[in-house]
Amino acid sequence: MTNLRDVTLESGIKVKPVYGPEDLAGMDVEQEISQPGEFPFTRGIHTNMYRERPFTMRQYAGFGTPRETNERFKFLIENGQNALNVAFDLPTQMGLDSNDPLAEGEVGRVGMAVDTLADMEVAFAGIPIEKISVSLTINAVAAPIMAMYFVLAEKRGIPLAQVRGTAQNDILKEYIGRGAWVFPVEPAVRLIGDTIEFCARNAPKYYPVSVCGYHIRESGANPVQEIAYGFAIARAYIRLGLERGLHVDDFAGRISFNFDIFGNFFEQIAKFRAARRLWAKIMRDEFGAQNPRTMKMKMIAGGGGGGLTIEQPENNIVRGAYYALLSALSGTQTMALCSYDEAYTIPTEKAALISLRTMQMLVEEMGIADTVDPLGGSYYIESLTNEMEKRIAAEMKRVDDDWDGIVTAVSNGIVQREVARQAFRYEQGLQNGTIAKVGVNRHRVKEEKRDVALHSYKTEQAEESIRRTAEVIANRDHEAVMTELEKIHQAAATTQNIMPVLMDAVRAYATLGEITQALKDVFGEFREPVML
Repeated sequence: MTNLRDVTLESGIKVKPVYGPEDLAGMDVEQEISQPGEFPFTRGIHTNMYRERPFTMRQYAGFGTPRETNERFKFLIENGQNALNVAFDLPTQMGLDSNDPLAEGEVGRVGMAVDTLADMEVAFAGIPIEKISVSLTINAVAAPIMAMYFVLAEKRGIPLAQVRGTAQNDILKEYIGRGAWVFPVEPAVRLIGDTIEFCARNAPKYYPVSVCGYHIRESGANPVQEIAYGFAIARAYIRLGLERGLHVDDFAGRISFNFDIFGNFFEQIAKFRAARRLWAKIMRDEFGAQNPRTMKMKMIAGGGGGGLTIEQPENNIVRGAYYALLSALSGTQTMALCSYDEAYTIPTEKAALISLRTMQMLVEEMGIADTVDPLGGSYYIESLTNEMEKRIAAEMKRVDDDWDGIVTAVSNGIVQREVARQAFRYEQGLQNGTIAKVGVNRHRVKEEKRDVALHSYKTEQAEESIRRTAEVIANRDHEAVMTELEKIHQAAATTQNIMPVLMDAVRAYATLGEITQALKDVFGEFREPVML
């Protein structure tokens, strides 16, 4: 008798050797799978998907000064990229100006340094933001950075009602997954409510939030937790909009998702199919959405950084191609791929171009855009999709019933503890070999030469940022800035929507650090709870 190895996916699902019609017994195929573009959108949110419009290609980019980042943006656009995804350096993410002592050694290191509106103007010089969709990967200080982008558009003569783009603006996942927080949970969430309300009333084509299960997954969560915690966060943000008197159909369709794509190929595809179906049901049944557009889960499925390895880095080119394929087969709207050298450094132009060409090949050579949902109807895929939906829903119920909701669970450190535990279990699997990783615990090379060009940190970049900001400060109206910062104090201390006063401060060329400090004066700063 043949001894078959046991296969259990990261989500805890045991995989059978063969799947057949019996695995879908009792399933209402017409209701649960339906057709592409129709509720519950299991097969995709658009009727013709990529046959009509291929996924957007949006590589994550940004480093050093706004000038250098502008050059990389233009390089990517010239080579066929049709959207931008902006990386900000750590000081910017933390609301620090380049001359802040806490920013020393980090200015421009892993993203673009932005201190004032002047930096934003340089970063997007010569780039038609009325045509190129721009995603701002910023969270704790998303509100002032969004204000800068909106004022930039205003100065270009683009009406706010016509501004397109996305801000990540998902602070709850920062407490769970990355740690780039500034303010305590309650006022930080309030800021997100302000941006949602402001965009719904003034910038209806802009996506004010991209809920980022990606970072939760990269921090150790399994695929079920990635979707469950992401959806729990999105529900919390939607409630903010409802509390502001907005109708769900007036804003919730402009909340998107950023999910990860590394791991078991079929598990990831089933994850996204299940997520689309469950989200549609949540929007219709829990929030009473009536517009089908509101029920569609719009996502960027990309990155895959957690799957890349330092060992044998060229293997990451192959991994990236598989990640791109599963992202496309999952029905993503936007795709971004980590470049093969990102386990080491900021991608070189060559590495970034390989990732971009990988996505272009899928559409233009491999036929991936020829038909909608080519895996639909697979006994294995549909069975996995059903099981993933059940497990995601069960984990969301656990968040609500056992932890008193996601905001409370994050405030108390409960979700952080769960993700940390899962990360430990995953690392144990890598160490003992129960989780296979080629080049790491399988097929290792004893003496390996790694041909990767490192991006060296240049202190002159920080010096340029500090000098540029000093010039802005020297030439602005000091009294006007002080007046606008006092208005931020006043607005933060009330329930007034803070976005209009942030835009006024940006117009006066207040620095990001000054604006953040004004908010800190009222909100205070977050202190992480430690749970064992």
